[in-house]
Amino acid sequence: MQLLAIDTSTRRVGVALGDASGVQALLAIGGPCDEGPPRHAEELVPAIDHLVRRSGGGLDRISAIAVSIGPGMFTGLRVGVTTAKVLGQALRVPLIPIVSLDLLAYPLHYAGSLVVPVMDARRHEVYYALYQPVPGGIQRIGNYEMGAVEDVTAELAARGQEALVCGDGALRFASAFADLDRVDLAGSSHGTPSLAALVELAVARYEREEFVAPADVVPLYLRRSDAELAWDHREP
Repeated sequence: MQLLAIDTSTRRVGVALGDASGVQALLAIGGPCDEGPPRHAEELVPAIDHLVRRSGGGLDRISAIAVSIGPGMFTGLRVGVTTAKVLGQALRVPLIPIVSLDLLAYPLHYAGSLVVPVMDARRHEVYYALYQPVPGGIQRIGNYEMGAVEDVTAELAARGQEALVCGDGALRFASAFADLDRVDLAGSSHGTPSLAALVELAVARYEREEFVAPADVVPLYLRRSDAELAWDHREP
């Protein structure tokens, strides 16, 4: 089988092709700390087309599509999930939705400590979750959360465990974590969800037939959009 993987949960646009042996081809545009308006709508489809052409194959070889469903940037998630659903319907292949925080945490399962992916949610808020290493991978502790940066640092301070913090939120608010004992930052190479992890986890789920129809995939936002909040506060 050949898998198309899509991640647009941060400012980066990332696409990859892979199979049970791992990533075959990868294309990433932008980085976790890029400035300026997001360009997911302009860049995603050309990136997919370029990657497929470069691989020497065609979309007809795709058996499934993996997509990160958030949390993350509202615009990016809408573009990524919608594109994945349209392609899935057109190619008549299933989708494999995976949470972005899982994709940040999974590559650090070797760390031997608590792993805490932190994604920038703007307004001095972050999306985050806590994970612990287990044999063969990593396991989430508790729920996916959204809160102030201070909520994360307070929880880590209260736990007093060794922890490794990753994600674009960790990069943006690095100073907030700097004074915590037994807490380290994973660095810029772990600032965006891993496309390799997206391929690996999605292939495993595909083999277990843990996939869904395109129409059943929805983004994980954790909070309402600016447009929805503005509508609630409009003048009567």
